[in-house]
Amino acid sequence: MEREVLFSLRGNTSRTVVANDLNITPQMLGAIERGDRTPSLSLAKKIADYYGTTVDEIFFTQNRHKMCPKYKTSTDKGA
Repeated sequence: MEREVLFSLRGNTSRTVVANDLNITPQMLGAIERGDRTPSLSLAKKIADYYGTTVDEIFFTQNRHKMCPKYKTSTDKGA
């Protein structure tokens, strides 16, 4: 998951406000932002909808192999 993407999307809005809007705890949102927790598909969709983007844009970027190393592509460095 891209920590920078989630932090950028949240901007100056407090973690508490976003978490309340998503009906999760601020601690859970923080863990997702840090990459300590992986959200369920339904929560990932809820987060994407909240920020007006897609699950792919937030959670599956060019660095996706950091989350799923067995799915490296031939275009990824070191593959």
